[in-house]
Amino acid sequence: MTGMGDDGAKGMMELKENGAHTIAQDEKSCVVFGMPNEAIKLGAVDTVLPLERIAGHIITHCS
Repeated sequence: MTGMGDDGAKGMMELKENGAHTIAQDEKSCVVFGMPNEAIKLGAVDTVLPLERIAGHIITHCS
């Protein structure tokens, strides 16, 4: 999830409200933290992780 606006954050909230497990990249590993930050502030994020841990988290969560 990249970008500066909140359109992606709103979409992520819709996913969460429909039962999806949502993940956002943490600020430290982002080049631009705009969109992940908006999703976090909106309450649309279940887990915040550095980029290098996201794939492993998805694999573990799906197992």
